[in-house]
Formats: sequence, structure tokens, C-alpha cells
Amino acid sequence: MGTTPRTGNQYSIHHGDFSAVVCELGSKLRRFDYGGKEVFCSYGPDDLTPTCCGYILAPWPNRIKDGEYDFNCKHYCAPVNEYHPEPRNNANHGYAYQYMWKLESLTENSVTQSLRFPNLDGYPFDVTVTATYELNDKGMTVTVSARNDGDEPAPWALGLHPWVANGKNGETSEQRDADSAACRLKIDADTHVTVDAGLVPNGTEPVDGTKFDLRDDPVLDGRAFDDAWVDVHRADDGTTTTVFTRPDGMEIKLVGDETINAWQCYTATGEMPFDQHPNGIAVEPMTAPANAFRSGDHLTVIEPGKSVTTVVRYEVTVK
Repeated sequence: MGTTPRTGNQYSIHHGDFSAVVCELGSKLRRFDYGGKEVFCSYGPDDLTPTCCGYILAPWPNRIKDGEYDFNCKHYCAPVNEYHPEPRNNANHGYAYQYMWKLESLTENSVTQSLRFPNLDGYPFDVTVTATYELNDKGMTVTVSARNDGDEPAPWALGLHPWVANGKNGETSEQRDADSAACRLKIDADTHVTVDAGLVPNGTEPVDGTKFDLRDDPVLDGRAFDDAWVDVHRADDGTTTTVFTRPDGMEIKLVGDETINAWQCYTATGEMPFDQHPNGIAVEPMTAPANAFRSGDHLTVIEPGKSVTTVVRYEVTVK
């Protein structure tokens, strides 16, 4: 019997009241706690990752319709892994979560891992992605860089998939939905991305006067989402911030740098069986919305020999 967990080696880091565990499989953030309380939903080292919890979404962060796209005058096909319920037929969440990453460095408060993508039919580009998780006085900073060592341009889009914990541990899916519905969510963005029946973007609409207007930090009761927002508001330093606030007073700010152009939220309301239902909601900073490899919307092109970097901060306060 093997002694290494199913999610690979576990890298524990600490700083003050913050602690985290990053696993070798997918460089996934398996735990993130403050003062002994969950900041993000966690799972066991041998568990099947529930609902993409903690994923790094690369080299695309969301869906590619039919798993097919054209880039630089060539056609590519990625495996479809989302086909239920019909008519979904998408390649979802990229490749990075499927592989064991290489440990580059480990300190008391930080861990860095890397992955050189294999030569794949759906993504044959010679891109190496490096992720650093670092704890600090405010919480955690995640830095993800992608370097193109090939001889042709490479398409790129990135997302992170944390599930922010609602502060409770409901014993049924319905209770977990209710616990999350009591929380507040502020997404400072003016535009909602509309989708077709397969959850592929087909347009946009203003959030004004709709349930998608989260600019005033509403309670989530009556607002179930599997949706994206664009036209984000930015601070003077170019950052965009989404805020999740729990009834117990914990406030979690997710702060994306100037490369973050979209936010995705998935509440899982009424959808997930209990064993796949984290006790919170997914709030995902993304450099591009779904289907960017086909639409070109906010798609990044990494030229040979060049790199791109995204920085996301998770800042925690308790009121």
C-alpha cells in the first residue's frame, strides 16, 4: 500500500494565525485557514477534489465549446470533459489540475511549484507554468507565471478556483445552500456574461436592475449563480476586488491584479449531492471569461521566449 496521499505530497506553510496546505497534484490549494477556521473550503489528502476546489485553471480557465479552437491558422482539439447535463459539450478548466507539479522551493511561509505542459493534441505549446503561494500578515498572495519556451506563439488564459467557506458545516446540501445564502458577496463589475444552454457565452448585458448587480454587497439569499462578470471596476493601482462576508464577521477579499478581467461565481445551489457540495461558494478570478480560446475575448498570446504573470491576493479580516 502506498504511503503518499492520492493528491501527492502535501506542502504545509504557516505565518502568524494563517496556515495552508498545497498539494502536489495540480498545485491545488487544499486548505487555507485563519485562527483555526476555514477561509476556503478544504478536503482530505486522499479525497476526490470536490467541485474543482482549489484548482489552478490553466492554460484556459473555463469552457471551450466542443473542445475545439483555432489559433494561429491551426485547428486544435482538447478532450471534452463536461457533457452533462445536455447540451453541454465542453473542455473545461484546462489541463493543469491533472498533473503532479514539481517542487521548486519550500519555506516556512511559501511554496513554489512548476509544471511544463506535455506535448498534447489540445495544447502542444511548450509552456511552463510556475505557481507560488505565500502567506503574509494579511493572508495569502498567489503568483502564477507562464513562460513560452517554444518557437511559436501560445494562447493563454488563467483562473483560480477557490471555494470561500461560509463559516459553518451544514449536514445536508440544503443546509449548506442556506448557510451560503446568508453571506454577502460584492462583485464590482458592470456587465453580466449571458450564456446558452451549454453554458457557453453568447453575449453580455448590463447588471443594472437585475439579480446580477452585486456592486452594493447584497446578501446571497435568492441569488443562485453559475455566472461570470466583466467590465470590472479597478482601483488606482489597477486591481479589481471581490468581497465575501460571512455572518460570523470574517471578511475575505479576493484582489486580482490588472490581468484579471472577469469574475466567475458558482453557488451550486440545489445542484450538488452532499459529498460533492463544499460548505461555501466558488469565487473565481480569471484573466478571460469562458470560451476565450474560441472568441478571443481577453485571450493572452505569449510570444516565444516571453512570460506573463498574474497576482491574486486573499486578504482576511474579522470584524
